[in-house]
Amino acid sequence: MAKHIVETITDDINGVAGAQTYRFGWGNDTFEIDLADANYAKLEKALAPFINAARLVRAPAAGRGRAGRRVVLGESRKMTREQSAEIRQWAKEQGLPVSERGRIASTVIEKYEAAR
Repeated sequence: MAKHIVETITDDINGVAGAQTYRFGWGNDTFEIDLADANYAKLEKALAPFINAARLVRAPAAGRGRAGRRVVLGESRKMTREQSAEIRQWAKEQGLPVSERGRIASTVIEKYEAAR
């Protein structure tokens, strides 16, 4: 007999399935929250002005535990290939410098999001 165990991570705000765990710090505390794409985008947008003005301080390597993504602009933005292709096309139309492959500059992404 085979047994399949499925773990579904749901958004801590609205209960939507398919969320990911994100880790962030405030003060001397570290928090984890499970967010679907829409709520992650809201959090990232709300924190963007503060994170962009802040200095990045790398934490010491964490021990074993539940993996999470850091909410840090410029390090990593979760987006689909379609979204990145759309941003690249928009940037080209606006005359903004954007590479054909690799990371899209956070300034380009912010301009794209502001234009939407």
